[in-house]
This record gives sequence, C-alpha cells and structure tokens, in this order.
Amino acid sequence: MSFDIDIVLARGGREFAVRVAGGPGITALVGPSGQGKTSTLDAVAGLLRPRSGRIAVDGAVLFDAASGIDLPPQVRAAGYVFQDLRLFPHLSVRDNLLFGWRHAPAERRTLTLEEVTGFLDITPLLGRRPHTLSGGEAQRVAIGRALLSAPRFLLMDEPLTALDPARREGVIALIARIRDAFALPVLLVSHQQQDVARLADAVVEI
Repeated sequence: MSFDIDIVLARGGREFAVRVAGGPGITALVGPSGQGKTSTLDAVAGLLRPRSGRIAVDGAVLFDAASGIDLPPQVRAAGYVFQDLRLFPHLSVRDNLLFGWRHAPAERRTLTLEEVTGFLDITPLLGRRPHTLSGGEAQRVAIGRALLSAPRFLLMDEPLTALDPARREGVIALIARIRDAFALPVLLVSHQQQDVARLADAVVEI
C-alpha cells in the first residue's frame, strides 16, 4: 500500500505545495517547522481541505479537486496519532482504547482489545486515567486507540517528540513492529532525522 499525494494547502495565510510518493511501509515527512507537515496529515485524514490536487492511498482516491471527490474522515478510516495525543482525560485507558473501536464498522474490526493491549504491553494500564500515565505509556495508549479504530492506514504526528532516549527507543521499536505485523501504510512526521533514518522505508523532505 502506498501514499500518492500532490496537493496545495492553505493554512495561516500561507500556501504549501506538497508532493509525496511513498511505497509500502513507513513514509516519513521531515523538514523545518511551519512547512506544512502536520497540515499534510490533516489533509490525508480529511480534517483539512486542500486548495487543489489529489490524495490517494493504495490507489483509492480520497480527495481529487478536479473530480469533486472529498471523502469524509469516517470513510477514509485513518488511524491518527496526534502530536498532543488527545486522550480523553475523563475516560479510563480502556474506554479511550475502545472509543474508536465502538465507532468502527463491525466488518473492519479485525483486532480485539486483548490483542492490542497485549501487543503494546499496556494491559496493566486499563483501569488508569491518562493523567497518571508516563509519556511513553500515553504514547502507546494513543497508538492502541488508533489501531483499534480499524484503520486502513496510520498517520503519526511527531510520535518521538518529548520522549526521553529510553522511551524513544521503545516507541521506535513499537512502530517498526506495527509496520511488520499489520502491514498498514504509515505516514509519519518527525524532526528526529536520525531516528527516522532507522525507521522509515521512504523519507520525503518538505
């Protein structure tokens, strides 16, 4: 599965032309802040409408300005791990994980809560609230929620930021395991170029 993105974005009074052609595995977007990397993830997810252009994943067209195609986010089925994680503070870890699962079509629910929590080693955290988690634990919960939303692809915005070296190594290993175990295409934004070089199958500078 691959990403095929050729769009013009507008945000904050600026325009950005973005072209990404990534093959299977992990495609990383790197470059200075303010160049449209997070906006690109938002556009792929259906949260930001490009000015023009086309977005396709695995040959399925999600957006095409010329043809009038603009699929809503729920149809695109992106598993999005936001930079600020956006865990629901009033919900337990279990309910955070199940939030996306409950809204996913039954026919796409290929993973169970037990499988994902075991894979991510977060079963002991299920009864806790987000404010009690470490940065690495919260990151794994956010990734688990994305996996349980029955995604067709994953979007990860700065998943290594604000982690100490030990936790960063753990998240790098985890993302590599997700790539290998689930065969989901991943579009990842990072400023950690050394880490990206170890992890990504393709790197695109923006």
